[in-house]
Amino acid sequence: MDQNTFKYDDLVKKLKSLLSKNTKKRVFIGINGAPASGKSTVSLKLKIDLESPQIKPDILQMDGFHFDDEILKKKNLLIKKGSPETFDSLGLINFMKRLNNEENVAVPIFDRSLELSRSSAYIINSDINLIIVEGNYLLLKKKPWEKLRNFFDYTISIKCSLKALEKRLIDRWKSFGIDDEIVNKKVFENDLPNGQFVVDNSSEPNFYLLN
Repeated sequence: MDQNTFKYDDLVKKLKSLLSKNTKKRVFIGINGAPASGKSTVSLKLKIDLESPQIKPDILQMDGFHFDDEILKKKNLLIKKGSPETFDSLGLINFMKRLNNEENVAVPIFDRSLELSRSSAYIINSDINLIIVEGNYLLLKKKPWEKLRNFFDYTISIKCSLKALEKRLIDRWKSFGIDDEIVNKKVFENDLPNGQFVVDNSSEPNFYLLN
């Protein structure tokens, strides 16, 4: 294991050390990885474990910037939902700018129970000085996604085995009561190829996390 690859507890120690020396008014951590690599779970754990009297963390999810299904239908992209072109990447970039310059910002969230984004559904308040941003494509080296890298003070890529990803994705879609044939189509024709796209087209992070 190289010096930039961490297990979770060691990564928390490293981040605490870095944050203790960072004097910025608001610090941004970007977490990327393949679908089902554990980005949301890790983000929630980091929010809890990094909080202190000095550090007030919150989370911004890239999934909140999914285009609505009606837009995807018009673009003939519904079958590819979750791929880079099905997100409002420029909208995410604009929100990052706002979070850098404004104290209270209402942000969208993705409601998995409804499979859609809800606009202005959550407020990141002025006391938040650490924002953990999580999403598949945060480190893409392609336009306009590559602009996001400039906002992050620290970046983390989650490493996860293909076998684990496959099982998690199948279990995720089955939990919605979807037919096995559709589950397999979603996993093997969309989600896993998107995951490989992330691996092949993302810039190097500051840290890798084994998950």
